[in-house]
Amino acid sequence: MRIVYHLGAHCTDEERLIRCLLKNRSALAEQGIHVPAPTRYRRLLRDTAVQLRGAPASVETQALVIEQIMDDDKAGRLILSWDSFLAFPQWALRGRLYGFAGERIRAFTQIFPHIEAEFFLAIRNPATWLPALYEKQKSSRSYEEFIEGTDIHQLRWSDVVSQIMAENSGAPLTIWCDEDTPLIWPEVLQAVGGYSDETRLEDTDELLSLIMPGDGLTRMRNYLASHPPASVSQRRRVVAAFLDKFALSDRINMEFALPGWSQETVDRLTQTYLEDIELIRAMPGVTLISA
Repeated sequence: MRIVYHLGAHCTDEERLIRCLLKNRSALAEQGIHVPAPTRYRRLLRDTAVQLRGAPASVETQALVIEQIMDDDKAGRLILSWDSFLAFPQWALRGRLYGFAGERIRAFTQIFPHIEAEFFLAIRNPATWLPALYEKQKSSRSYEEFIEGTDIHQLRWSDVVSQIMAENSGAPLTIWCDEDTPLIWPEVLQAVGGYSDETRLEDTDELLSLIMPGDGLTRMRNYLASHPPASVSQRRRVVAAFLDKFALSDRINMEFALPGWSQETVDRLTQTYLEDIELIRAMPGVTLISA
């Protein structure tokens, strides 16, 4: 069996991926892919990792945890999704980006030390991610408390990736950029789900329905049905064309403002992010799904 850990990050997926896979779990189960409800494992894994304190779980503990997560112990692929695998939101930014991500993920994988692990992570431009993260927790903290001790221009997703890889040697890691998700969503779903090319999932358009009006989405679906794309790149061009024509501008051109930020701040963060993506693309053991 292989355990798939979908790591988030915060303010990227917003549970869309796991919702889609849960809606299709009966079809996935026929291929040996098990998608348990998050309520069955999130607190359980957290509490178990705390009790283990980094030590590998005994055979008895592993069996007990698996029994509580799965109804079928013969699954070939177990999918676990939680955007707090890396850290809880209030700890995502403490001087650096997910500073204990590698150790934390290692603590979770030690619950199943002899089962192959595979990691999936969406990253996002800090120029939009930081405001979104702040919005997620600002009810309890001021901006000064949120950003204290952090040089925002030194934040690198590549540092997070390096941590995860160093602490979990040999486990493959797949990355994608949240900004690309509308164009690459089918590839992301299949990469995480591990299902066959012939599988057709239901309700896969939740993200597009948020940024495109109903009539535009219907026209796109009809076009794809009558003109089946011959390749992934062709499908992406079709989706891009319909987004260009129908996308709701207020949903895709979001403006964020944080104290002390200027357009220069946003531009500098964005340029650093683009350079960081190329560093990640070249990392051994890392697969980047890009548009």
